[in-house]
Amino acid sequence: MGPSLPQTEFFHNNLISVYATLGYISVARKVFDKMPHRNAVSYNAMIGAYSSNGEDEKACNLFSEMRNHGFFPTQFTYASLFSCDSLNAEQGLCLQAVAMKSGFLFADAFVGTALLGLFGRQGCINEAFWVFEEMPFKNIVTWNAMISLFGHQGSSNECMLMFSHLMRTPITLSEPSFVGVLTGFQTQENLKSGEQLHGLIIKFGLESSVSIANSLVKMYGKCANSTCLAEKLFKMVPNRDILSWNTIIGIMAKGEKPIKAIEFFSKMHIDGFLPNKITFLNAITSCTKLVNLTYGELIHAKIIKNQFEKDYLVGSSLVNLYTKHDRLDYAHRCFDEIHDKNLVSWNALIHGYSNTQCSTSILLLNKMIQSGISPNEVTFSSVIKSLLASQLKNVHSLVLKTGYHSNEYVTSALMTSYAKNGFPNDALRFFQDSKFSVVHTNVLGGVYNRSGDYHKTQELFCEVEDPDIVSWNILITACSRNGDYNEAFELFQHMLIDRIRPDNYTYVSLITICTNLCNLRLGSSLHGLMIKSDFEHCDIMVRNLMIDMYGKCGSVKSSVMIFEETMEKNVITWTVLISAHGLHGFGHEAVKRFREMENVGIEPDEIAFMAVLSACRHVGLVKEGMELFEEMKEKYGIEPEMEHFLVVVDLMARYGDLKEAEKLISGMPFAPNASIWRSFLDGCGRQRTMEQNLSLQIQAC
Repeated sequence: MGPSLPQTEFFHNNLISVYATLGYISVARKVFDKMPHRNAVSYNAMIGAYSSNGEDEKACNLFSEMRNHGFFPTQFTYASLFSCDSLNAEQGLCLQAVAMKSGFLFADAFVGTALLGLFGRQGCINEAFWVFEEMPFKNIVTWNAMISLFGHQGSSNECMLMFSHLMRTPITLSEPSFVGVLTGFQTQENLKSGEQLHGLIIKFGLESSVSIANSLVKMYGKCANSTCLAEKLFKMVPNRDILSWNTIIGIMAKGEKPIKAIEFFSKMHIDGFLPNKITFLNAITSCTKLVNLTYGELIHAKIIKNQFEKDYLVGSSLVNLYTKHDRLDYAHRCFDEIHDKNLVSWNALIHGYSNTQCSTSILLLNKMIQSGISPNEVTFSSVIKSLLASQLKNVHSLVLKTGYHSNEYVTSALMTSYAKNGFPNDALRFFQDSKFSVVHTNVLGGVYNRSGDYHKTQELFCEVEDPDIVSWNILITACSRNGDYNEAFELFQHMLIDRIRPDNYTYVSLITICTNLCNLRLGSSLHGLMIKSDFEHCDIMVRNLMIDMYGKCGSVKSSVMIFEETMEKNVITWTVLISAHGLHGFGHEAVKRFREMENVGIEPDEIAFMAVLSACRHVGLVKEGMELFEEMKEKYGIEPEMEHFLVVVDLMARYGDLKEAEKLISGMPFAPNASIWRSFLDGCGRQRTMEQNLSLQIQAC
C-alpha cells in the first residue's frame, strides 16, 4: 500500500525545510507547488524559506495566499514574517495587530523576539522595549536580543541594567549575552564597567570563546584610549578568525599609529587568512592617514587582485584615499570602476575636487543628478566650497529648489562662499532675517577673522549662550591676531572652567602667542598642560609650532626633544629644527640636520633652503652655503628667489669673498634690490677696514 496523505504532506514539508536549509529555495518552491494537498505547515515552511533567504516580498505574497486559502497563520508564520528585513516599522505595527488578534503574538517567546528584532532593525527602541516588557515568556534569545539592541545604540547603562536583571533570573547566561553588553561600551567612561565584565567572563570560563575575545579586543580599543591593551589581548585570542583580524586592524587604523594596521594586515596573510571587504576598508582607512601613498597603492593592488574594486564601499574608500593625497586622476579612475554608484561614491569624488578651486565639482554634481541620484547636504556643502562668483547663484537656486536652504551646514557653506567671493554684505543680508545657530555664528566669526575685523568677532561671540569648541577657537584666534594676548589666555582659562577640552586649533593660537611674545616660561607652562591632557593627540602642525616656539625662545634642547618624539615628520618639521639651530649659531648642526632630511627621503623646499643658508651665514660656512645654493636648482629644480640671493651675497661679502659675490650679483635673473647692494657694500667696507688695519700694523712693525 502507498503512504497515506498525512504521511505524504509530512514528507513534503520536511523536504521543503531541507532544501531551504541548504539554500535551494527554487527547488523547495517546486516541491511546494507540486504538493497535491497543502496545509499551514507547508506554507510556514515556504514562508520561512523565503524570509531566511531575503526574499521578503515573496514571503508576504505567500502569507496573503495562505490566508486566502483559509489556512490560519501560526506563531511560526508571524515569526518568519517579522524576520523580513524589508518590513518597515509601520508594516510591523500592522502585522503586530493581526498577530495580537489571533492570539499568537505572546503565545511563546519565539514571535515576540522576532517582533522585537524588527523594531530594533528600524531603530524603534521604545517600541522594542515595550514588546520586551509585555512578553510573558522570555528566553535567553529574547534577553540577548534586547541587550544587543541597546548595545548597538551605545546605551551602555541600559545594557548593564538589562544584564544585571538577566543574572537575577534562572536563565543561564550565554556567549551572546556578554557580546551584547560589550558592544555597548564605546567610550572611556565605560572602561571600568568593561574591566568588571572582563573579570566576570574569566569567572565563567568564557575567555576562550572567539566571539567574546573579539568583543573584548574591540571594547579595549574603543574605551582604553590606547591600542596597547587591545593589541595585548589580541595576541591572547585563541583560534582567531577573520573577525579577530578585522577587529584589530580596524582599531589600529583609527589609532595614533595607523602604520600598525598595515603590519597586522601583513601578519594576517602570513597566518593564512584571506582579507574580505571589511579588512580592505580598514586597511584603506589607515593608509588615508599616512603621509606616504606607497602602502595605499599596495593595498589597492591587493583589492584588484581580490576583485573588490567594483564594490561601492571599497571603491568609495579608494576615491577618498587618493583625494586625500591629491591624486585626483587616480581617484577618478577608481570612481569609474565602481558598479552601481550611489550617493556615497559621488560625494567622495565631489569632495575631492571641491578642494581644487576648479569647476569639475559642479560638473560632477550635474552628472550625478542626471544619473538619477539626488544631492544631499554633504554634496552641497562640498560643491559650494569651490564655487566661483558666477556659479554661486545657480547652485544657490538648486539648494532652494531641493529644500536644503534650511540646513545649517549648507547655509553655512553659502555664507562662507559669498564672503570668500567678495560679497560679505550679501552673505550677511541673506541671513539677516534668520536666527543664527552656533554653526552660523562660527562661520560668521570666521568671515570676520579672515577680513581682519577681529573686534566684530569678539562682539559677535558676546551674544552666544552655549559656545562650542569651534566658537572658543575662533574667538581665541581673533584675540591672538589682534594682539590681545592676555584676553586670549583669559578666554582659554574660562574654556577650561566650562570643561571644554582644547583641541589642536586651540593650541595653534596659544603657541603662536608664546612665540610672538618670545616667552619661554609661558610656552613651557602651556606645553606642560598639553602633556597632562595627552600630548600624543597633538597633530604635526602643533608639534611643528612647538619646535619653532622653543627655538625662537632660546631652548634648542627642547626643540630637539619634541622633534625626536615626533614620529611622522614632514618638511616643515625639519625646517623649523634647522632654523632653531641656525638662529642660535649651531650652523654645523643645521647643515647636518638638512642632510639627514635628504637621507630619509624628504625633499627640501625653498623655505628649508632659506633656513639652512641663513644658518650658514650666521657662522660663516661659505663653502657649505655655496654648495647648498648650487644644489637648489641643479638637484631639486628650485629657482632661487631674491631672499636666497640676499642671504648668499651677504654670506660671501661678510666673510671676504667679494669677487664671487659680485659675480653672483651680475648673474642674477632679475635686477638686484637695495638690500643686496647694501650687503655687498657693507662687505666692501669691512674689507677696506681690514686692509687699512693690516697696513697700519705693518707700518708699526
